[in-house]
Amino acid sequence: MESRKVGILGGGQLGRMVQEAASRLNISLTILDEPVDSPAKQLNASQQHLHGSFKDATKIRELAETVDVITVEIEHVDTHVLKELEASGKSIHPTPATISLIQDKYLQKQHLAKHSIPLADSLDCPDQEAIEQAGQQFGYPFMLKAKTMAYDGRGNYVVRSEEDLTGARSKLAPGVPLYAERWAKFDRELAVMVVRSITGEVRSYPVVETVHKNSICHLVFAPAQVGRGLTGTSDETFSTSIQERARKVAENAISSLSGAGVFGVEMFLMKDGEILLNEIAPRPHNSGHYTIEASHTSQYENHLRAILGLPLGSTEMKVQAAGMLNILGAGEKTYLACELAYGIPGATTHLYGKKECKAGRKMGHITVVGDSMQEVHDRLLPMVLAMDPKDESPFNLDPLVSIVMGSDSDLKVMEAAAQILTKMSVPFELSLVSAHRTPERMYHYGKMAHKRGIKVIIAGAGGAAHLPGMVAALTPLPVIGVPVRGSTLDGVDSLHSIVQMPRGVPVATVAINNSTNAALLAVRILGSFIPSYLDRMAQYQESMEKEVLGKIDTLDRVGWEKYEYIKH
Repeated sequence: MESRKVGILGGGQLGRMVQEAASRLNISLTILDEPVDSPAKQLNASQQHLHGSFKDATKIRELAETVDVITVEIEHVDTHVLKELEASGKSIHPTPATISLIQDKYLQKQHLAKHSIPLADSLDCPDQEAIEQAGQQFGYPFMLKAKTMAYDGRGNYVVRSEEDLTGARSKLAPGVPLYAERWAKFDRELAVMVVRSITGEVRSYPVVETVHKNSICHLVFAPAQVGRGLTGTSDETFSTSIQERARKVAENAISSLSGAGVFGVEMFLMKDGEILLNEIAPRPHNSGHYTIEASHTSQYENHLRAILGLPLGSTEMKVQAAGMLNILGAGEKTYLACELAYGIPGATTHLYGKKECKAGRKMGHITVVGDSMQEVHDRLLPMVLAMDPKDESPFNLDPLVSIVMGSDSDLKVMEAAAQILTKMSVPFELSLVSAHRTPERMYHYGKMAHKRGIKVIIAGAGGAAHLPGMVAALTPLPVIGVPVRGSTLDGVDSLHSIVQMPRGVPVATVAINNSTNAALLAVRILGSFIPSYLDRMAQYQESMEKEVLGKIDTLDRVGWEKYEYIKH
């Protein structure tokens, strides 16, 4: 189908996964890298690959003579020769101008700032005086960074106090230009893979959370679990989810660059909900490995589609949740997680074929998919602990069920729902949302619930009991109303208010004060698309049956006269 030939600079693990995608599409991919048996070359040994440095201008020109399009799996390439080739008509993506810009992290930040991309403040540091000025301007701590050849934490130094200023320059490679950056006290690290076609079309993958150890990506969770809580003061925070804002920042950043392909955009999520872009990789990225198993179209296939102008594939996930564990060189422990993965459902192991296993070197990765993030966590945890029994990486969960009530006096009734959900291991949130006293909060809560990943809402209300119906009018999610008994009318007024919703605004209603049934109904709803919750529901029903059968047995043994005095 596709006769054009693609050449790629670099034959490491990213090139290997590009090669996998190219093989399926029958796209010819020629790799330029020094090792004859580099990870990418191993997958298609019959191809006439080039053996030499991807920084060698002569070898790059030789590659250009045999292919129609040149791309990269690593940004540390010779952009001068790439610009010459581009000027002569060779198709190169991303463009040499974009690669050159991203090679210099400070120029990258200046470019993004001109396009109103949110960033931490930065300052050029050509000499010691400028480094000291950074301390005065940003305070302590602040980051001192190498402008070029910095990755996986290399090229960064934390200046913690004024005493660190004197030796700060010597902590980084000699001769490398530096810049300083204001300390970003982030809550989470996020990433978004963005694909841009030569046609100009831009699409982004879901936001993921990345967890780093020793400045190297350790875990990735997709989608990012950042939907918990109703906090926020600005209109933007109320009207858009963190996922939406992060994707918008990433897409705007990539739209400001030239050329096509997949780009990895790393970001910080601050405690107040602000998104700050950290840096961009002009190629497929570690944080997008999960897309092979979890997305309709992987980042690697979409990279090829983008640089060839083929229709882009869907970037949405085809599973509920996914996680990725990097396999880093760790001596005898390196492949312990891989051995466990053979027996774990939903786990797929990727080994890169690297000959030498150095400490901290990326040797492979394992992707785990599941029907819920809880299931992904349960499957990943044994492998994480096999690598390091003391690993304390955060495993965050977004709530699937939201319990809201109009007043804190309703908590005595609604806590039974919380107890059931806890027993069933369902992640949930519980908060106050008053239809009458906090109408704006209720409006934004109803509009945003599904965007935050909530699947079911349980709303308790007494008296006029407008909350369940008003929330149901605002959200596409199923809403379960719990009539709360008030001081008058015994809760019948609340029941009638919730039941009598107009056509088109359904609210499932349970008995007065029966939040237990509301929670059980929520679990059944979740069970319709998350099998593990259906199993837990079946176990709960079995336990109820055993309880009743036990009572029958006791009644038969002691007789009715004595039964009422026995405590169960």
